[in-house]
Amino acid sequence: MSDGRHYLFGGDEPATGKGSGVSNWAVIGIFLILLFAAVAAARDFLMPVTLAILLFFVFTPLRRYAGRRGIPDTLTALVVCLGVLLSIGGLILIASGPANEAIQNYPAIADALRQKLAFLKDAVRNVQDVAVEIDGSGAALPTAAEGQVVAVTDQSSATMSALQGMAISTPFLLGQFALVMFLLFFMMASGDLLYLKIVQSFDKMKDKRAAYLALREIEASLGNYLSAITFINLGLGIAVGAAMWLWGMPTPILFGIAAFVLNFIPFLGSIAGIAAAGLVALVVFDDLYMPLLVAGSYFVLMAIEGQVITPYFVSKRLKMNIVVVFLSVTLWAWLWSVIGMVIAVPVLVVVRVLSEHIQSWEKFGNFLEGDEPLPLEEQE
Repeated sequence: MSDGRHYLFGGDEPATGKGSGVSNWAVIGIFLILLFAAVAAARDFLMPVTLAILLFFVFTPLRRYAGRRGIPDTLTALVVCLGVLLSIGGLILIASGPANEAIQNYPAIADALRQKLAFLKDAVRNVQDVAVEIDGSGAALPTAAEGQVVAVTDQSSATMSALQGMAISTPFLLGQFALVMFLLFFMMASGDLLYLKIVQSFDKMKDKRAAYLALREIEASLGNYLSAITFINLGLGIAVGAAMWLWGMPTPILFGIAAFVLNFIPFLGSIAGIAAAGLVALVVFDDLYMPLLVAGSYFVLMAIEGQVITPYFVSKRLKMNIVVVFLSVTLWAWLWSVIGMVIAVPVLVVVRVLSEHIQSWEKFGNFLEGDEPLPLEEQE
């Protein structure tokens, strides 16, 4: 029986027949290999385009709401783009002061960190000495008294190299960001033109209806997910900043901003934030007890956010298979680096919605779901 769902590229019922054979799987495998190669090769173009499309789906409900109140689409697009620019600019402005302070103190911080971690070098040396005594082979680690050359990095040259790297990468990043903003502006200013063109590309009326429903579900799902995650990350950033301030950590504002930004990257962002807090605490405090407390408090806040707050506020329908999410993050990190990790989950949300409207994707969509499956005996 039909459940009332409309499917793209097929009838109202999902197909139940078997595949056409091994040859089809070979073709699919070759296609996927070529697709990944093309996505990796065209990253400089596809990254800003993908970001603009995702932001378009997120802000389309706002544009439609403004349009019902007589506000032109062009004006709404301009306000949205300016709002994104001001938000990012304000975030950078707030973080610039603490970041400059951290950069200026970097030599002292690095030297203090080397001194704090010197016990690790002594421990390795002791282990090697024991190994030499046991088997009578090998040589002890060379010391400075034995002629070891200690490499000392020229701080001025390192600073010049960093400035040169920033000078090279900044125009490219600004160009990428400008492409995102211009494309987002033109897509939003065009109103429902893109929706209409996509719907009109189908011949049958039921396919047109299914395509329109899929587009509306994508914008609703992406909007709900990203808005919820943004507010959750904002609360997490405030909590982390307050915790770092209570522990007496330097530049707690910077830790709060870092927690807000890094939490958009599943798994790896949390690990990076906890590691950074622990290393800075290792430099600031004289003992090892306080760094463990600082990193532990960061971990507890992340655990509360990930296990309690996010599951409560994110719709059950948007929950994903955690294994698939992790593999998706690592895959997109390999393809597109940091930006890939940020868009990994939104892309999964889009694929999940499409799997509900394309009958051949239904089993894959079921694999993406985060709900516990029924026991096998209940499925029979």
